[in-house]
Amino acid sequence: MEEFLHFFETMPNWQKFTWVFICLSFNWILEALMPLISNDYKKLKHIGVNMVFFASDLLINVVFSALTVGIFVWIGENNFGLLNQINLPIWVELLIAIMALDLFAQYGMHYLLHHVPFLWKFHMIHHSDTHVDATTATRHHPGDYVTREIAALVAIIIFGMPIAYYFFYRIITVFFAYFTHANITVPQWLDRPLSWIIVTPNMHKFHHHFEVPWTDTNFGNIFSFWDRMFGTLVYDDPSKVKYGLDILDDSRDRDILYQFKIPFDKNIKSGNVHE
Repeated sequence: MEEFLHFFETMPNWQKFTWVFICLSFNWILEALMPLISNDYKKLKHIGVNMVFFASDLLINVVFSALTVGIFVWIGENNFGLLNQINLPIWVELLIAIMALDLFAQYGMHYLLHHVPFLWKFHMIHHSDTHVDATTATRHHPGDYVTREIAALVAIIIFGMPIAYYFFYRIITVFFAYFTHANITVPQWLDRPLSWIIVTPNMHKFHHHFEVPWTDTNFGNIFSFWDRMFGTLVYDDPSKVKYGLDILDDSRDRDILYQFKIPFDKNIKSGNVHE
């Protein structure tokens, strides 16, 4: 187990990018073979727009990577955090770390992004996509991305996680982010049972519905039981979902400058449900 985790701790950047490419390519193939919605749109332009947001977040990730490494060194030197105060098998600690990061950095922070007006203005960009597919997972305003990274750092410090646990979690997160956003058909006999434990493509589609109450449901990223526990889960027929946001101009979902300016545009209101 230690050797397995050591692989992720020492994983070079080119392997991480290869994993991102594999996940995207896998889902693009599935989207071509079994699409949920047959969209008549310029897919390459759509991908290009979402990749711009991906590139901006990569730049932020460089800064946070340096900060994160420093925090891990400090945790190790000071034996800080909950996991350093107990003696559990490595696999149990790893599971606790993954669940903690998924709860605080994903579900919890995602909930706040929807219910704090200032944060919601940044998160609108993710929901403004009117053609949700695998690349939508990369569509995050820098302000949105920063809040998620800060939440992850808080969870890391509280639990005193080793860096290997965090890197392993990030690898899993990449897969789930692309898979749950992918425009693919998953049969109900498979999707529904899986949705009791993990977030599935059909389940996550309701989160991208253009209006509440569905917009404010299904906040999970890896595990679906957070939504079940806190009463924020919806599961229905995904064909009922319409993408976009009722408080934004859908025709400008590929206008990059417009999208970057949304959080600072006073003419765009947060929406009465979020205030």
